[in-house]
Amino acid sequence: MDEKKASPLRESFQKAVLTSKARQLLDYEKTALAKRIEKRIKILDVDIDSFAVDEFLNNLNKGVVFTPNVDHLMRLREDQEFVKAYDAADYRVCDSQILLYASKFLGTPIRAKISGSDLFPMFCEHHRHNPEIKIFLLGGAEGIPQRAQECINQRIGREIIVAAHSPSFGFEKDEAECQRILDMIRSSSANVLIVGVGAPKQEKWIAKYQNQLPNIDIFMGVGAAIDFEAGNKPRAPRWVSEAGLEWLYRLMSEPRRLWKRYLLQDIPFVWLLLKQKMKRTFAPLDTSINSIEAR
Repeated sequence: MDEKKASPLRESFQKAVLTSKARQLLDYEKTALAKRIEKRIKILDVDIDSFAVDEFLNNLNKGVVFTPNVDHLMRLREDQEFVKAYDAADYRVCDSQILLYASKFLGTPIRAKISGSDLFPMFCEHHRHNPEIKIFLLGGAEGIPQRAQECINQRIGREIIVAAHSPSFGFEKDEAECQRILDMIRSSSANVLIVGVGAPKQEKWIAKYQNQLPNIDIFMGVGAAIDFEAGNKPRAPRWVSEAGLEWLYRLMSEPRRLWKRYLLQDIPFVWLLLKQKMKRTFAPLDTSINSIEAR
């Protein structure tokens, strides 16, 4: 066949192959999303993903990860900007033993607690031998993220943390500083961004700037995890965490900063959870023909 005639045919074939692959990828992503939505548990109108730890780590290749706890759920009832930020999250994994208990109380148990402070080191360990994963740390006081970087890299045995930065207090309100931080992240070799500046600041910052960071595949808001990894703050003993008393341990460690959150803002959670339970328990029976036929 003449080369000139063959060329358009070859181009058409290549386009058809690319289109087919694109459709397959889109179908796969839609199926994966549908399966993930099926596994979501609703607590106080917030959808939370129900994953086993290994399942989540094996499937986390791209997206925004937030870690809801009781404080998040209470803030989401009042802060519309926080709600919009949460809407940007691809994954919302359970950060709290109390939410784990709450899901069981509601009759829809979440499979595992995956707190930000656990997820961050587990993610690093999971990718110990994966040189493709390179992390930028954002958060902590001066020198803290660099200390965390050193500790983690030494433990993992490679330079998994490639850069770290401590933003100034109130940095999120300074657009010039935010742009400098974005430049730092873009100029690094990182494809994972770990932000530990506390909620709701970290979630709002990620939602606002994620589209300006094309080099980043995975975004995580991890709270105090950077401080924990640097040894700057003590973590609650495992038995305390598993008993659902980590909030009390943290309150005793930082009473001035946390008393209002735990003793005032989060207390209504119990009543709201009871209301959700009663609403489910005493919901009117659907006696429509369609409902009966579906049974």
